[in-house]
Amino acid sequence: MPKHYFWLSEAQFARLQPLLPNKVRGVPRVDDRKVISGIIHVIRYGLMWRDAPACYGPHKTLYNRFVRWSKAGVFNRIFQALAAESTATGTVMIDSTHLKAHRTAASLLKKGCFRAASDVAEVDSTPNSTPSATAMASP
Repeated sequence: MPKHYFWLSEAQFARLQPLLPNKVRGVPRVDDRKVISGIIHVIRYGLMWRDAPACYGPHKTLYNRFVRWSKAGVFNRIFQALAAESTATGTVMIDSTHLKAHRTAASLLKKGCFRAASDVAEVDSTPNSTPSATAMASP
């Protein structure tokens, strides 16, 4: 296993394993430790699913497991259980989430999907179609 890839340790996975779904229907699941490590690697580095390193298995497996477990609330249960085990009761967490926009997002303004910020001010300052009574009274 290369050093620059993320891998859950045996101890970390042992803490997560009881929180994972255990009802296997049909074909047995691919190694959960490998798949969860791959999901974390993709999210941590902001990769597209198809750019996931091959050592984590097929990118489609990573994506499908992430979507299925997210909808089922598996990750929420994991986060809640791990947070409940914490001894730091007076800790405040600060989220430093950032968003990355795809380069095609800039074309949405050109296509008229969203108004530009400068267009909002122009719309607000446009005159009414019918002049007001005070405007008609002045010569």
